[in-house]
Amino acid sequence: MELQDMFIPANAKMINAYLRWYEKDGHVYYIHKGNPVYCHRKDDRNGYRFIVGNLICNKLCTIAEFQKSTGEATRNIERYAKTFREHGAEHFFSRKETRGQCYKMTEELMGAVQKCLDAGESGYRIARIHDISEAAIRYHVKNGNLVKKK
Repeated sequence: MELQDMFIPANAKMINAYLRWYEKDGHVYYIHKGNPVYCHRKDDRNGYRFIVGNLICNKLCTIAEFQKSTGEATRNIERYAKTFREHGAEHFFSRKETRGQCYKMTEELMGAVQKCLDAGESGYRIARIHDISEAAIRYHVKNGNLVKKK
C-alpha cells in the first residue's frame, strides 16, 4: 500500500483535526484528511447550506467547531443540519426560493387591490377586506406595483 502526502493548501482554515476549508478562484473547498470532499461556488448559498448540514449530520465536525472556524451563526448551522436530517439533500436544491417575496400579495390579490384603489377606497378599508396590512398596500404603491387614484 502506498502512502500519500496530504494535500493541504497554506491558506486552509482548520475546522477540526481532520477537516479544513479554503477559498480558491471563487470556490470554497472542503478537505477531509487531505482529500477534497466537497466544493461549492462562493456565492452558492444552497450548496453551502447542503454541505454544512451534511458535515454536521455525518459527524465530520461539530456545530461549535464549524462556527469557530467560519464565524457563521450557531443557529444557522443548527438549522442547516436539521433541514438536512428532516428533508434530505434534494430539499436544498429543489425548493422554490421565497425569501424576500411577499407571500400574501399574489398577482390575483394585486389585481383586486388595484380595482379597489381605482374605485377610490381607502387603504385601511382595502386592507380589512382582503386581510392584508395597510403597510403592504403602501409599500406596493411606493414601489409602483400599485397606483393610487389621485
